[in-house]
Amino acid sequence: MNAEFNASRTAEQIWDTLAISVSVTTWGKGIYFSMPVNASLENQKEFVELGNLAYWPPGTAFGIFFGPTPLGQGDEIRPA
Repeated sequence: MNAEFNASRTAEQIWDTLAISVSVTTWGKGIYFSMPVNASLENQKEFVELGNLAYWPPGTAFGIFFGPTPLGQGDEIRPA
């Protein structure tokens, strides 16, 4: 899989932990997995676009979004 990271501190921390081996969990049309990263909120968004990647600080988790999530309405992709 190829991904494009933004220029945030969180993205830099995630990059520095790669490569990792993880077990994933699905949630709606998204994949989440824990990462050995402890970062605070940066560039927080209530909704994301198809194919977006995001870090979730409360669960120290990384998300890959490929469709609607349970918190969204209709086709909305709303991370946890």
